[in-house]
Amino acid sequence: MRTHASMQMERLQDGLAEAALVSENSQGQKNEVAMDLRSLQKPLKEQYRSDPSASQITIRAKGGQADAPVACSVDIGRAVYHAEAHKGVGGAGAGACSGDLLLGALAACAQITCQMVAAAMGVPAERIEVKVEGDLDLRGTLGISKDVPVGFEGIRLHFDVAAPKATPEQMSALREKTEQYCVVMQTLMRPPKLQTEWVRHN
Repeated sequence: MRTHASMQMERLQDGLAEAALVSENSQGQKNEVAMDLRSLQKPLKEQYRSDPSASQITIRAKGGQADAPVACSVDIGRAVYHAEAHKGVGGAGAGACSGDLLLGALAACAQITCQMVAAAMGVPAERIEVKVEGDLDLRGTLGISKDVPVGFEGIRLHFDVAAPKATPEQMSALREKTEQYCVVMQTLMRPPKLQTEWVRHN
């Protein structure tokens, strides 16, 4: 059985077509780079249709202990990041806290999804920027008040799209498809079942 994420990815791939992306070189001059998403994704789509199990992936991350209890390492397989507790709960405040990483993942997913959808739909976007904000009450995680939730109470995404030549219909479709196919956004809106396992070594 295909996972929700794999079905979302296949729908996104089905909706993507030829794209033209604008990039900026080191001299600040804008160059148009043709990127044919359809040809890039065609063999993947064919593989997933013939073998649905190939579309199912598992992404892993591993935390590692650091010298201080307010810091750790985060290994995602392709890179290792340093994370710290937020200064509001005793951390030094020099590194990214777990909340930063969560919001960063949402911002990255929303940014890339919006760019890909805009390219596929031919929306003439000159610039796309996504900002994410999340509200936390630290009394919850510090155990000061049982009435305060532990976790984000509100998250806001702000899409700043410079597209003066885009029609209202294009902008509406861009918003609809971006929100529909953003994996992290959909995961937060419809949380999956979370399982925990503890192993004790003597």
